[in-house]
This record gives sequence, structure tokens and C-alpha cells, in this order.
Amino acid sequence: MPDAVHRQVEAVNTAFYEAIENADLDSMLDLWVDDPGVVCVHPGALPVRGPGPVSRSWAVVMAHTSYIQFFLTDVEVAVHGEAASVTCTENVLTGDERTGPEEFGGGKAVATNVFLRTPDGWRLWLHHASPVLAAADGDR
Repeated sequence: MPDAVHRQVEAVNTAFYEAIENADLDSMLDLWVDDPGVVCVHPGALPVRGPGPVSRSWAVVMAHTSYIQFFLTDVEVAVHGEAASVTCTENVLTGDERTGPEEFGGGKAVATNVFLRTPDGWRLWLHHASPVLAAADGDR
């Protein structure tokens, strides 16, 4: 059974994905630690480093995504002192100008989110999502 600290970390992780789904940049950025070492790796992209570039990268994602919903599976929380990690599978349902108003796209990524305990609670320090590529028939 998860203890209170594990539940706190998982709650901040959930709030991160809810902020993305709601295109709430301010709420999402409030979840990040204010540290020059923050890193964000969007699926298939190079690392983005530092609070300003990370903020801009999420602003671009939110501006160009009309709909996104995450269904997290395989969620594992680990806590070690003042740091914690959440690993999960992001099952993503999305819509944008490419899919049209009646269609949705989908994808899957595996993510690692690293949190630091701060005086303001747990804050995100690193988000890394890597796409999961579907295996072609016969490539098992």
C-alpha cells in the first residue's frame, strides 16, 4: 500500500497531466521547480533545458494541440529522500488541425518524471517522454 509521500508525488504527477489536458500553462509551470537544471524531453525531440525554454516548449505544444487526453498506465512511484520518480506509459488521444474535427489520433509514450521535494511541496525537475513505436507484423 502506498504511503502518504508516494500519494503526494502521484498527485503532483496527475496534476501535471491534467494541466496539459486543460492547456493550463500557468498551472503546469507552477508544478516545476524553479531551477536552471530543469529538463524536458518531448517525444522524439532533443532535450529542452532551463525554465524559460521549457516554458516556451509547453506553450508551443499547448498552442498547437486543440485536444489531448492522457490515459496513464503502468504507473510506478519511487521515493528516495528528497527525490522521487514516476514512470508510466502515456496512452495519448489527441486532435489537431491534421486530424480534423471528427477524428482523433493516438499514440503511446513511456515517460519518466523526476520530482524534488521543496519547501512548497514536490516539484517536477525532469520530464522525459519517449515514443513507443508499434512493431510491424512479423517483427516480434
